[in-house]
Amino acid sequence: MTVLSIVLQVMLGIGFLLFGYQKFTSEAMKKGFEYFGYSDHFRIFTGLFEILSAVVLIAGIWLPSLAIAGGLMIAATMAGAVFTHLKMKDPVKNMALPLVLLVLGLVAAAVNWMLLA
Repeated sequence: MTVLSIVLQVMLGIGFLLFGYQKFTSEAMKKGFEYFGYSDHFRIFTGLFEILSAVVLIAGIWLPSLAIAGGLMIAATMAGAVFTHLKMKDPVKNMALPLVLLVLGLVAAAVNWMLLA
């Protein structure tokens, strides 16, 4: 396990713990999901999935196969976010963070995949 991989997993993990938590507590998140046409159930599911992704990714520090799964979970979540922004015809600047996080999730998965090979 490389130090860079551990740092990436911890940073993404902490970030997605916070992102997931915000889905439950932030009025702006509630309004954002309404704007995108998504239900409260989907907002709650997304928050739980982001928290689960973070836990799996952080646990992957000790079990690289979990880091692969966690990285792919994050990438899938962010692919959904990018798709949503495209569907809404939002400006590219609104897609920048989800795109970066998608790539970082894939990097975390790929690095750990190479460690297992």
